[in-house]
Amino acid sequence: MAKLYFYYSAMNAGKSTALLQSSFNYEERGMQTMIFTAAIDDRFGVGNVRSRIGIERKANVFDDDTDIFETVRAEKARRGMHCVLIDEAQFLNQAQVLQLGRICDEIGIPVLCYGLRTDFQAKLFEGSKYLLALGDELRELKTICECGRKATMNLRVHEDGTAVKEGAQKEIGGNDLYIALCRKHFMERLAE
Repeated sequence: MAKLYFYYSAMNAGKSTALLQSSFNYEERGMQTMIFTAAIDDRFGVGNVRSRIGIERKANVFDDDTDIFETVRAEKARRGMHCVLIDEAQFLNQAQVLQLGRICDEIGIPVLCYGLRTDFQAKLFEGSKYLLALGDELRELKTICECGRKATMNLRVHEDGTAVKEGAQKEIGGNDLYIALCRKHFMERLAE
């Protein structure tokens, strides 16, 4: 039975690297994969999954209106399919997470999702919320705080390094905008 996997973490834990490695592992054995990433993430060009260590790959893009189930169903009929991989999975909506479950249950293809669990205000993203609720396998990828403990939070910062305390949930950025911290240091920085 195909499963819906959710690999989640704070920023800078290697989610995109793990996704690209998983796709490579399938392809090395002659199996077909289909990669998706959020259209909103244009840091490396729209439709590119790129890791901080420099590997990258073209991907299909999704936005709120994308029917991932139908896209995968049509592609499977065209060329076969062995695995679907989703980068920036926190940006999925509820309907799309349900579609991913249908890909597993009705088409029989495993779906591997990689994304953040929470935003800069420690609130669940919509996609993450439903992946945590509906996923068959939940796996945390770990990164470390500046103190050496496991980082679980994403602090958004201003140019001067002070914490951003309000704003839009979705703001694309990397090390220029976000710092991965443990809960203790996240809360301390928010209180400053």
